[in-house]
Amino acid sequence: MRLPARLLHCLNRLRWRLVRPITVGVRLILAKDSSVLLVRHTYLPQWYLPGGGVKRGEPLEKAARREAAEEVGAALGDLRLLGVYSNFYEHKSDHIVVFTCTEFTASGDTDGEIETWRFFGVADLPEGVSPGTGRRIREYVEGGGAPVVGPW
Repeated sequence: MRLPARLLHCLNRLRWRLVRPITVGVRLILAKDSSVLLVRHTYLPQWYLPGGGVKRGEPLEKAARREAAEEVGAALGDLRLLGVYSNFYEHKSDHIVVFTCTEFTASGDTDGEIETWRFFGVADLPEGVSPGTGRRIREYVEGGGAPVVGPW
């Protein structure tokens, strides 16, 4: 892991403990041929769905497209809503909107925040996938039709 990114993440965790912010983020299930794209950040040890924070005044769809482009150089087709989730870990009131996309291209260009990215079979996820990521992928595979609202 890169030391500056990891240090910045640790400082943010301290800030979150003090100010207890309300945050909004987006995540993406980029799926092709029974596989999903996962990323590994330079500052966290697990595998995650690509995504990140929504900027002030930024529409959710635009944030999802921006994050996909920044993290894996992806251009996205149509997005579908998987669900909206709340997470109160790390002293934040964090709300995550998860979209799915099956029509995309990924050049592999990253913004330096991503250490690596790969496709994994939905039935063969890597060791070290984050628990929330694993739950979202299971929900996607099981399908249910209507978007989900619940805990991360």
